[in-house]
Amino acid sequence: MEVDNGEGQVQVHLKTKQEHYAVPDVPYAIDGTVATTELNTFVNALLLSKGSSAVDFDFLVFDEYLRGRLCDHLREKAISFEDAIEIEYVERFPAPEPQDCLLHDDWVSAVKASGKWILTGCYDNTLNIWTNKGKHILTIPGHTAPIKAVDWISLDDDTGRFVSSSQDQTAMLWQWNVGANTVECVSVCKGHERGVDSVSVSPDGQRFATGSWDTMLKVWSAELEDAGEGTSKRMKESGVRTPKMTLQGHRESISAVQWMDATTLLTGSWDHTLKVWDLSLEGIKAEISTNKSIFDASYSKLNHLIVTASADKNLRLYDSRTNQGSVVRNTYLGHNAWVQTVMWSTTEEFLFVSGSYDSQNKLWDCRSPKAPLYDLLGHGEKVLDIDWSNPKYIVSGGSDNTVRVFKSRKALVENMDTK
Repeated sequence: MEVDNGEGQVQVHLKTKQEHYAVPDVPYAIDGTVATTELNTFVNALLLSKGSSAVDFDFLVFDEYLRGRLCDHLREKAISFEDAIEIEYVERFPAPEPQDCLLHDDWVSAVKASGKWILTGCYDNTLNIWTNKGKHILTIPGHTAPIKAVDWISLDDDTGRFVSSSQDQTAMLWQWNVGANTVECVSVCKGHERGVDSVSVSPDGQRFATGSWDTMLKVWSAELEDAGEGTSKRMKESGVRTPKMTLQGHRESISAVQWMDATTLLTGSWDHTLKVWDLSLEGIKAEISTNKSIFDASYSKLNHLIVTASADKNLRLYDSRTNQGSVVRNTYLGHNAWVQTVMWSTTEEFLFVSGSYDSQNKLWDCRSPKAPLYDLLGHGEKVLDIDWSNPKYIVSGGSDNTVRVFKSRKALVENMDTK
């Protein structure tokens, strides 16, 4: 039969949500063996008659990006070739451009961008502040063991406040005077009994949460003045603060923590579980069991999905709203070693980035499980942390003692459009 080897015609309808790229809504008969390249040529030929210049598109067939021949895609989905197939086309996200390489003295295990600044944490126990143009601003000593996570609390033209967590079992709150370029440690947060692997600041900037190798999740005040009840006068004077809340439930190290909203926290752990915590009840609201240790997890406020990084080279997608326990929505294949770090875009609903021990960063669309959109190359060793908090910059730190910066051309184009 013709269809068995992919020969023959398929009836398709071409749709797009980007109305300025719309083509006539009529059925087109195309060859079953076409792939993205041929479809791009076909759609651009139709648009050319409208006076449009050439555009790169990606094609969604039954909610998944076309990554091979159309006939193989349909066969895999068990779709009849007799049916009229709807193909949605979307403008391809442009490849991020490599920018500066920020050289450090040791492994860079924590990165966080905000505005024009990049905050980094290292295995030589120091924090560093850089501009996103690659200029080093400040080195900050204070911790007594490698730093594992950092997050900004607030930032304006005059003052920056941030938090760092370390294998020295503490988190530290810092205040940076931008004009004078001086930093002071506001307080040392003590309460964990093992290294503190993860930290996340609440949406209102008033609290932060930490996850540790002691399996505990703790919530702390991020205010400059911690009017904590039960905190001794001596501890207040010494700048030490204690947790507002301690939550027990994980059986192994907490590798990821993130605020989902003002009263809800997500954690991921080496114990193979994701947990959603309700702080108003001080307990677990939902749990997703997986069959792999979770090294990192990221929740998207745009699509309410969670993506996880694991030791088996794969990334997995879960729905935080599911009650079915462990339904994997999708698995993303592409890395060649364990995946250490992952983060959703804060502005692009379908996009996330990952970093792996294969020394590669990858930019993914969650509708394309078979292949990433782009490999972001540059690191010579393991990638330890990746950040896309600033939509303009993807920033990653690695065991090659560098931070790599990639600039989003989409953010650039949109900025030019709005000027």
